[in-house]
This record gives sequence, C-alpha cells and structure tokens, in this order.
Amino acid sequence: MAYWGYHLIIDAGKCSAIAIRSKSIIHNFTKDLVKRIDMVSYGEPQIVHFGSGNKCGYTLVQLIETSNICAHFVEETNDMYLDVFSCKPFSSDVVKYVVEEYFDPRFMKVHYLDRQAPSSCKTNITYPIKQLQ
Repeated sequence: MAYWGYHLIIDAGKCSAIAIRSKSIIHNFTKDLVKRIDMVSYGEPQIVHFGSGNKCGYTLVQLIETSNICAHFVEETNDMYLDVFSCKPFSSDVVKYVVEEYFDPRFMKVHYLDRQAPSSCKTNITYPIKQLQ
C-alpha cells in the first residue's frame, strides 16, 4: 500500500551538552541530514533559542520540498526531540545514525509511522467530523 507520508519520531536522551547548545552544530546536522536522506531543503533552517526553565533550548525547523524536519533541544536534560515527516520515503536508519553522529545520545526511543488520512469509517479509530463536534 502506498502511503501519503512517512513520519519518524526520535526522543534522544542524554545527548552531548555541547552539541545541543551549539547553533552551528545543529545547523550542520540539519544540512547533513537533508542531504543524507536525499531530500531537498526549502530555504535555510530556522534555528532559534528560546524558552525558560526546563523548556529552554534551541528549536529547529527545516522545510523540505516534501514536508519538514523539526526538533527541540532541551538544555536542562540534554535531550533532543526530533520529527522527520515526508511524503517521500526515507531511511529511518540513516536518520538514527546521523543523530548518533552529531549528538551522541546515551538513549534513544524511536517511533515510525506510515501516514494516510482515512477515506471512510471502516475502523474504530476513524470518526466523521460531525461526531467530534
């Protein structure tokens, strides 16, 4: 079955404190990741440092021609939360490898989803819009 999109979610724990606090490392990671999963970037990555307390850190948004790559880097815990979504298939193994190469996490939790909007109510998790109101 062909799907509309492919979504990789990585929660990376105990990353390199230096790497997640470095705008240039995050920038280089983004450029390298886009190239290695054979995507085409749409503009430059947006990398902004903001937040306070346990939410403080860099956030990354990279538009790609087939969707986006987003991440948040939590300085308090040295954790990284990454989403790669594309309607073009890509290798989740390559993404994991690039994350390990740049951020050296001690732990990684990975979720992979095939994305397809429902076109009928044939399953128990699909609801017509009127039912949700």
